[in-house]
Amino acid sequence: MYKNKNIVINCRFLNQKITGVQRFGIEIAKELVKLSNNIICVSPRNILYDDLAKALKVKRIGFNTGHLWEQLDLPLFLIKSNAVLINLANTGPVFYFNKIITLHDILFIRYPNTFSWSFRFFYKNLIPLLLKTSKHIFTVSEFSKSEISSYYNIRKDRITIIYNSVNSQFYPTPKANCEKYILAVSSVAPHKNFHNLIKAFSIIKNKNVKLFIVGQQNKNFKQIDIDHTTFKRINFLGRVTDQQLNDLYSNAICFVHPSFYEGFGIPPIEAQSCGTAVISSSAASLPEIGLDSFLYVDPKNINDIAKKIQILIKDKHLQRKLINKGHENVKRFSWKKSAEKIISSI
Repeated sequence: MYKNKNIVINCRFLNQKITGVQRFGIEIAKELVKLSNNIICVSPRNILYDDLAKALKVKRIGFNTGHLWEQLDLPLFLIKSNAVLINLANTGPVFYFNKIITLHDILFIRYPNTFSWSFRFFYKNLIPLLLKTSKHIFTVSEFSKSEISSYYNIRKDRITIIYNSVNSQFYPTPKANCEKYILAVSSVAPHKNFHNLIKAFSIIKNKNVKLFIVGQQNKNFKQIDIDHTTFKRINFLGRVTDQQLNDLYSNAICFVHPSFYEGFGIPPIEAQSCGTAVISSSAASLPEIGLDSFLYVDPKNINDIAKKIQILIKDKHLQRKLINKGHENVKRFSWKKSAEKIISSI
């Protein structure tokens, strides 16, 4: 039983900028430490989020950073106690065997142009070894489970699904007399399909509606073949705080998520938690995550994306219907339940 075992959580994700993988690690770690007094969180010394480290009572160990810390300092620390190591963010020490690994997806295989050559080389060599030397594997959707099982020829009973969820700080904060805008949120990468979203936005007839994009601006957007007037209606907001993001979700006409590939996809359910209707790609894991609460589009079809945006702008009844379904859909996901599922498997 886990209560009689020493458990260590690999918190190297606290040294990385927060995207979906790091958010998963942070929230699951918070819940895990509530479940057992035998859990220790460890990290390299170069932590970016001291408040989170304090909340998790993180122990800084070793002298290296990054992958070197994970492959050298971490196993040297662990070997003395033979503790069960929980890895939540795709990587872990290859030559420590009393561990579980969480692999969120195989994006680096399916969309290699998203990553540098060195990243692809490292992951293509590291991940198979980690999967082979782990006691169990976790992932974040049936879609990812199928991808991992098929590509790496792993029995499905070795893989357990642990869904993402939504933080409690995401809730409706409507404001009167806001600008009319549709919202997209994501890291800027080829598989996120922002290019097709921008092209679709350029052909919608509602010229008083803007497009707000949260995430790092990509200079290649300027090369998209649309007119200057359309670009004036696009606001690239960069990285924002959670409170700013909450307000943006809450006051958007709709949230659009046109991605080609997602292991899970947290932003659509964050938008639903804020009371916003969601237009989503029908690709990868997204139909599994949204069920009938999303309005789906073919991510490769610019006209379909534009058509669905125009429909949702005009159809208040459909907006309300999707908002209500969204509130119910969000209830399916819980950080606490996901953490309990992990801990019960140890």
